[in-house]
Amino acid sequence: MTEQHDHEAPAVNPEGSSTAAGHSEPTERRRPAGGRREFKEGRPRGGPRRGGKGFGGGRFRDRQEEPPDPKITQLIHEVEEKLSGSHGPVQLPQLNPFERKQVHRHFERNKTLYETKTYRDGDDHVLWIFPVANLKKFVEGKAQEALESGEDVALPPMSSYERFIVHNVLKEFGSIETSSVGEGAERHIEIHPKKFGRSLKRIAKKIKLF
Repeated sequence: MTEQHDHEAPAVNPEGSSTAAGHSEPTERRRPAGGRREFKEGRPRGGPRRGGKGFGGGRFRDRQEEPPDPKITQLIHEVEEKLSGSHGPVQLPQLNPFERKQVHRHFERNKTLYETKTYRDGDDHVLWIFPVANLKKFVEGKAQEALESGEDVALPPMSSYERFIVHNVLKEFGSIETSSVGEGAERHIEIHPKKFGRSLKRIAKKIKLF
């Protein structure tokens, strides 16, 4: 006869691991579905720390621009009055860096009307403000004068940056040429109407007569 042996089923501990009689196996913790760890309830990770609001304890706040100095506001107003009816620049020496920056920032907001440049004069920095809109209007009128008369027209002495602006503006006039004449503070631009430009002007006048 075949003997039958009763085998006891292994006990199952509450953690889900099987143990034989008299032996215990280390419990294995399993991660929840999705492969992510479980975290205890409490302060969320990455949240604000103690001692302030937000990152860094609230030390970083929105910085607002300081209002302009009344002295600088008055200076800007005076410069605008001088430039309103002039095509020449205004020079502002003896300004500290903060004052120079405020004036520069104001006029740079109107790039179509003004240009600003800073030049060094010894130990001082001089801020130049050029009324480019007035300068363009002035030289365009002089170019028209040269075309109508057929003669060369000399412009007043100008700085190198002003002459640069004038040469670029008068490039649009295909019937004239420009050249810089003179030395130092007397250097200026002369406008020369081209020969074919004068001929076209005379033809246009004759056409208007008929």
